[in-house]
Amino acid sequence: MESYDFLLDLAIILMSTKFLGILFEKIKMPQVVGALIAGILLGPAAFNLVEAKEVLTQFSEIGVIILMFMAGMEADMKELKKAGKASFVIAVLGVIIPLIGGVLVAYLFNRPSMLNMGVNSPLYLQNLFFGVILTATSVSITVETLKEMGKLNSRAGTAILGAAIIDDILGIIVLTIVTSLAGSDVSISVVLLKILGFFVFAGILGGLFYLVFKYWTEHIQKSQRRFVIVCFSFCLFMAYAAEEFFGVADITGAFIAGLVISSISQTEYVAHRCETVSYAIFAPIFFASIGLKVSVPKMSSILIAFCLVYILVAIITKIIGCTLGAKLCKYTNRESVQIGVGMVSRGEVALIVAQKGLAGNLLSAALMGPVVIMVVITTVVSPILLKLSFIKRKANQIV
Repeated sequence: MESYDFLLDLAIILMSTKFLGILFEKIKMPQVVGALIAGILLGPAAFNLVEAKEVLTQFSEIGVIILMFMAGMEADMKELKKAGKASFVIAVLGVIIPLIGGVLVAYLFNRPSMLNMGVNSPLYLQNLFFGVILTATSVSITVETLKEMGKLNSRAGTAILGAAIIDDILGIIVLTIVTSLAGSDVSISVVLLKILGFFVFAGILGGLFYLVFKYWTEHIQKSQRRFVIVCFSFCLFMAYAAEEFFGVADITGAFIAGLVISSISQTEYVAHRCETVSYAIFAPIFFASIGLKVSVPKMSSILIAFCLVYILVAIITKIIGCTLGAKLCKYTNRESVQIGVGMVSRGEVALIVAQKGLAGNLLSAALMGPVVIMVVITTVVSPILLKLSFIKRKANQIV
């Protein structure tokens, strides 16, 4: 008999995320934090009311794709171009420093007498992989927080968006190098060619889409309702092509689709309609799904200590790396800190990397608990720190 339990799960998630979102807004915190906390409370870490079913996973994937699509539509192309070099520097340091920090933490704890990971790969690769996990950045939470505050197109917001895209590419390269050291079935040169191929593909297809869409809207079709369907279909295809054909994150494809749409005259209408769907259904499910993945495993005192240190290093190294990169590129102290804290969240990107490690015998299932906890803590902390970093110092000072 077909089960309709997922409908009840959706109703519970939507109501609880909205209720806690409003509650957190009342105490001057980003609504997204409330949605994340709702997921934790509904999941196995607390009341265990909702199970992380496949349908919720698929809905949450659409949610993050829409978020990044809207971020692309709302991005200022001129500012993105201006921030291009700075974004690269920020992304590079935001990958290198967390990588080193993660390796050092793993080196201190990952010994047979302590963690005893129980995998067959060389110890140095296991340690290196913990660094690779920390290189990840997920800005979907940051994007939502910046939108709430009206700061998405600020200098700091634009730099964060640009750096996040480059961070994804660098993360793929680093992950590929490490997994290729563990097995002979992954070619670094092939991955680099695929990444290059994706941006060539995106440039050509984006240009063609823009020209055809412009002609279609000006000479053939006048109904704006159909514009939304066509634009969102283009977003989904770009997300699919990025992941399936080129091994690049689907959110990168969605963001680039949004950048293409940002150049058309109907952008505001399309963005408004997509935002309505996202706010009502998909975004709350995405935020809650992160919390649903949290469980409280039976951990030894050593594993708890490792988890706490790993979380602390995850937060500090990302802030230091990205803040330093921003300072080198002549951003103000305040903007540099905003960029640093905006890149802290690891989100679903780190979870995907961790799954790759499990499949490649670089990470044991027993250590997924600390990784998931790190992901959730950084995801919850990031919007809080970001909100604090934009608070005015004085009544007459606008940040």
